[in-house]
Amino acid sequence: MSPSRWRSLAGILATGVLLGLYARGDLAWGLGFVALVPWLLTLDSDRPTLRVLANAALMSIAFVAAVFYWFGAAIGAYTGVGASTATLVLLVFAPLVQPQFIAFALVRHWTGRRYGPWLRAVAAASAWVACEWLVAKPLGDTMGHGLFPSAVLRQVADLGGAAGITVLLLLVNEAIAFAVERRGRGVRAWLRPLAAAVGIVACMAGYGAMRRADLQAAPADNAPTLRVAMVQANITDYERLRKQIGAYGVVRRVLDTHYALSWSAIRDHQADVLLWSETVYPTTFGHPRSEDGAALDREIQGFVDTAGVPLVFGTYDRDGQGEYNAAAFLEPGKGLLGFYRKTHPFPLTEHVPRWLDGPRLRGWLPWTGTWSPGDGARVLPLRSADGREVNVVPLICLDDVHSDLAIDGARLGAQAIVGISNDSWFTAYPVGARLHLAVAAFRSIETRLPQVRVTTNGFSAIIDDTGEVLANTSIGDQAVLTAFISARDPSPTLMVRWGDWVGRAGAVFLLALAALAAWQASRRRAVAAAKVESAIEVVALTPFWRALTGALRLCAGAGLVWLAFDMLARIGLQIQSLSQLRIFAGAVLAPAVAAWAIERAFAAQARIEGLLLVLDQRRQRIELPVASIASLRPWRIPLPGSGVDVRLAAGPWWTRGLALTRPHALQRMLAATGAPVRLEGRFAADLADLADLAQARADARRRIDHPLLKFALFPLLLALVAFRLHQVIAFGGAFGEYYTFGLAAYLSGLLIWWASWSIGLMLFAAVLRIAIETAVVLAMALRSAHAAAVRDALEWLGRALFYLGVPAWLAWRLLAMG
Repeated sequence: MSPSRWRSLAGILATGVLLGLYARGDLAWGLGFVALVPWLLTLDSDRPTLRVLANAALMSIAFVAAVFYWFGAAIGAYTGVGASTATLVLLVFAPLVQPQFIAFALVRHWTGRRYGPWLRAVAAASAWVACEWLVAKPLGDTMGHGLFPSAVLRQVADLGGAAGITVLLLLVNEAIAFAVERRGRGVRAWLRPLAAAVGIVACMAGYGAMRRADLQAAPADNAPTLRVAMVQANITDYERLRKQIGAYGVVRRVLDTHYALSWSAIRDHQADVLLWSETVYPTTFGHPRSEDGAALDREIQGFVDTAGVPLVFGTYDRDGQGEYNAAAFLEPGKGLLGFYRKTHPFPLTEHVPRWLDGPRLRGWLPWTGTWSPGDGARVLPLRSADGREVNVVPLICLDDVHSDLAIDGARLGAQAIVGISNDSWFTAYPVGARLHLAVAAFRSIETRLPQVRVTTNGFSAIIDDTGEVLANTSIGDQAVLTAFISARDPSPTLMVRWGDWVGRAGAVFLLALAALAAWQASRRRAVAAAKVESAIEVVALTPFWRALTGALRLCAGAGLVWLAFDMLARIGLQIQSLSQLRIFAGAVLAPAVAAWAIERAFAAQARIEGLLLVLDQRRQRIELPVASIASLRPWRIPLPGSGVDVRLAAGPWWTRGLALTRPHALQRMLAATGAPVRLEGRFAADLADLADLAQARADARRRIDHPLLKFALFPLLLALVAFRLHQVIAFGGAFGEYYTFGLAAYLSGLLIWWASWSIGLMLFAAVLRIAIETAVVLAMALRSAHAAAVRDALEWLGRALFYLGVPAWLAWRLLAMG
């Protein structure tokens, strides 16, 4: 192995060790600002893309080994495959479990070859958080969570969540790594990036200190306050107990223990509300499966009625769509207030998607779960016997690693967060339970809602609106923890207003950067195209074939206009039947494809060989002496597209016309031979303008304008979003029509939605094209010196309206419907 690869491996291992220490919390939180530096220095030395990719994959493996070594052992114990096997599988799949390292390294590598170190750093950080936003990780972890022990710096999370802190940590690491690289170039070379790193940390500290001061100085009010008692019974391993004392015996022991601890909470702590942990009642409440189950349901309600305090506890719920991990809200004398159904069940162990589920999977993985996901955040009230009330948003276990539910709850008027979890599988791995607690605390920072969180056997905790854990139990404790929550409405934070925006902003930034790179590349191509081309693409058409191709193009356009008029006049701009698709296929698609086929059949490559203009077609070669060409006349009617007729020096017109997108390129090619080729016609100036118009339109085209992308792939993406919403509304699930009517009906419905979007976007593109060409023609008519700039600006505006405006309109419609 070469010395450079040894250095790369050493850098990866050093970063892995530092990240492992950083993840343990306590005083090691400061390592987050330097942990990535050794790895970043290796990325700068690994130049080929494949080496960068391999480097990033190894880094993801090192990260999993150093930070999540306990996770493989916990999964192995749960599934019964053993710690070694599960850990090995986890390490093998580490690049898929932690893909942000690969996204970060590749974008950093790509950007670094084109731009400076600062833009490289921002782009790479954007790739990191965009990847974490797009690819949901099992534990919802991000690098920013490691900064939780810093009471001051973590307050930045109310602006951008833990992902926002991740971005800042990445930028500081990049600045320090850059300073290390430039240490031999003088003090000013390394002091500037180091000052930037210090400035970022100082801004974080200043904001955090200000926010803590504001929250602590908030005036007291007379808002109703409730005393919530969290009951941690420390009863775990239901399966082992079920084998020993039976299913009913397990439920009996769990309930009796919780009753005793709850009476103690009411008697000794004057509790107004009782809170039990996730799945503490391991069967369906309100939908009993047996007479014993119905008796237990009545018993729990009887306990609540006798105690005179409301109870929130983990149980199961079910309906016609399936069974759910749920939290039940019971009130004394009133019964069941409602359920909250867990929105984010743990993959495989709790929930298997329908498309993946089946006898074969369950034969391989017999421990896979059968719960269905709930339908989002819900705010429910906690009411004391004397009428005091606090609105809370419940979160169950994995729900609290996602920002969306707590934010949605805050928007719905929640005044506190109620978390219930079963962290018993962390019993032997307290580092996992501490990570879960820290991640849950970020939900309080982001929303400024206090939180009460109960678990089966630790860590149950009281968390204030700064994320401070005011009190907590330990793993293995049997205890009652009491907290106060008040009916106070905090001012909405930026996270509440904008949602979990950092990952989306990172994705948008990368798209904008990619668009900038594409634009710069196109400008470079345009500059190169200004030189004399050695060959250009043309279509050599006789008058008959030109007339036929033009007629087909007109038929396709007229068919599209007629179909749009028919839709608007009768049912609105939408496709509702297969008959409309047949009309579209016959009146629009068929003539367009036929015209394209004719053009492909007569396509040629035009180039100069000596003093000959050579047209190379698929089956023949045409040679025309340049000296025999007297002039070119642009087509006055651009059908089937722009092109020119060729007048020969002997007088007649050549028997073939040349359809081409860049007439000036052909003129320059011929002029380079020394032959004086001119534009001619009764209105030569107008014909020159037509040539200029065709040339400018061709120069403005980009790959993003390709018809397959605009009218096939892009409409498909939008149709998939709209079609999924239609399936959920009409059939109750993303694959509802498939399960109800079969695959043919499902695919037919998708085809109709796809065609509807494709036709709509064709019409929208036609409107944009008419507007752009009209504005450009006016600019040319006024002899504006900025006509080219006008076209360039309008083309990019049209692309923005097409590729960004339409999705934004769709998102607005979906939000309005929601």
